[in-house]
Amino acid sequence: MTKPETLDEDARRLAELGYKQELARTWSGFSNFAISFSIISILAGCFTTFGQAWNNGGPVAISWGWPLISIFILIIGLCMSELVSAYPTAGGIYWWAAKLGKPVHGWFTGWLNLIGLVAVTASVDYGCATFLNITISRLSGGAWEGTLPQAFLLFVIILALHALINIYSHRLISLLQNVSVWWHVAGAAIVVAILIFAPSDHQTLGFVFTETINNSGFGDGESGLTFWLYVLPLGFLLTQYTITGFDACAHVSEETQGAARAAAKGLWQSIFYSAIGGWILLLSFLFAATDVDAINEEAGFVGAIFTSALSSPLATAVFAISTIGQFFCGMSCVTSMSRMTYAFSRDGAVPGWRLWSRVDRNRTPVNAIIAGCVVAALLTLPALYAPAGTSTPVAFYAVVSIAVIGLYLAFLIPIWLRLRMGDAFQPGPWTLGRKYKVMGWIAVVEIAIISVYFVLPFSPAGVPWNADFTWTAVNYAPIAVGTVLIGIALWWLLSARHWFAGPRRNVDEEPSPKEPIG
Repeated sequence: MTKPETLDEDARRLAELGYKQELARTWSGFSNFAISFSIISILAGCFTTFGQAWNNGGPVAISWGWPLISIFILIIGLCMSELVSAYPTAGGIYWWAAKLGKPVHGWFTGWLNLIGLVAVTASVDYGCATFLNITISRLSGGAWEGTLPQAFLLFVIILALHALINIYSHRLISLLQNVSVWWHVAGAAIVVAILIFAPSDHQTLGFVFTETINNSGFGDGESGLTFWLYVLPLGFLLTQYTITGFDACAHVSEETQGAARAAAKGLWQSIFYSAIGGWILLLSFLFAATDVDAINEEAGFVGAIFTSALSSPLATAVFAISTIGQFFCGMSCVTSMSRMTYAFSRDGAVPGWRLWSRVDRNRTPVNAIIAGCVVAALLTLPALYAPAGTSTPVAFYAVVSIAVIGLYLAFLIPIWLRLRMGDAFQPGPWTLGRKYKVMGWIAVVEIAIISVYFVLPFSPAGVPWNADFTWTAVNYAPIAVGTVLIGIALWWLLSARHWFAGPRRNVDEEPSPKEPIG
C-alpha cells in the first residue's frame, strides 16, 4: 500500500511544474513499466513488421540488426529517463522541450509526438486486425475469407473496443497492463518453445547469422553496395518500430505513484527487457524458417514460417497468441495517445482544446480518447488497397514509418535541448551524470539517420519516375510527415506564435487563454 506522503510528494512536484492533480494517481511503478512494455510489444512488432526486415536484408537484418539498433534505442531511452525524472508530467516530451527551450520547441515536439502516437495506435490495431483476420479464417476453415475489407472492418471494431475499454474501464486499465506483461512473457516463451520443439528440422547457424536476402527490387536483388547502404537499413524498421512508444511511461506519470523514480526506471527497463525477449523470439523465427521459397512467395510474411514449419493447430495457436498480445498493445497505445492529447490540449495547442482537455467524473479524458481513435482510423484508409501479389498493404508500412518518424523526431528535440543546456539542467532523482553528453549525441545522430531512411521508397514501384510506378506501392510517410511539418510550421508563423506560450499553470487559477485559430 502506498504511503500518503508519497502521493503528497507527487502532487507537490506536479504543482511545482504548474498543474493540479486532475488525473487519478492509482498506478504502481510496475504498471508504469507495463504500459511501455505492452506498447513495445514483441508479440506485435516482431510479427507484423518481420517481412520488412526479411525482404530488406534477410536474416542478417534481424539476427544482427535487432541487437545493434536496440543498443541505440536503449541509449535514447536512457536520455529520456533522465528527463522524465526531472519533469514527470502527462505532456511528457512536449513539456520537456518547452521547459528546456522555447514555446516553438514545445509546439513542434508536441505535434510530432501526437502524430506519432496516433500513427502507432493505427499501425498496432491494424496489425492486430490482420492477425485476427487470419486466425478467424483458419478457425472457420476458410468460411471467413480474410480479405482486405474484412481486415479493415476488424481494425475499426478493435479501435472501438480499445476506446470503450479506456473510457469505461479506467480503474481496470493499470490491472490489464500488468496482465499484458505476463501475457507477453508467457506468450513469447510458448511461441519460442513451439518453434524449437515442433518443427522436424531447423536452419543452420550460418543461415541465421550470415544469410542475406534482397527482395526489395533495388540493386537487382544482389548484395552489393546498394544492398548495404540502402536496402539493409530499410530492414532496420523492424527494430525501430517495435521498440517505440516507450514515452508512455512519461504520459502516465501523473497517474503513477513515486513518478520521478518509477517512470524513469519503467522507461529504460521496458526497452531493455523487450530487446532481449524480442531477439530470442526473432531468432526462433529464423531457425524455423526452413522453407525460404514459401516465405518469399508471401513477401516475407512471418505467417509463412508458421504454416510451413508447424502443424495447422500449432500455427493457429501462434497466430492467436500474437493477436491477443497485439490487442493488449493497442489498448495501451490508446491510453498513451489520449493522455498526450489531453496534456497538449490542456495547454491550448490543439484546436477545440477545451473539449479535448475535459475529463469526466471518473477523471478520464473521454473526448481525447474518441478523437484520437477516429483520426487513427482515417489515417489507415489507404490500407484498403494493396499492390497485386502482396498480403500486407504498403500503406501499413507507411503508417509504421509515420509512427517511427513522428515519435523519434519528437524524442530528438528535448534530448538536443538538454545537451544544449549542459550543466544548467537540474536533474531529478534519476540522472545520467556526466554520461549525458556522449549518450545525447549518439541519440541525436541515430534519430537523424533513421528519419531520412524511413521516408525513402520501399520498392522501385514506389519511385515516381520508375516505369513500373504505382500509387499503391508509394511510401506516403514523407507526404504525410512533410505536409504536417509544413502545416504546423505555417500555423506557428501565421498564428500560434502570437498566443501559444507553452505549458500553462493551472494550479492557482483556471486558464482563460485566447482560443487558438486553426
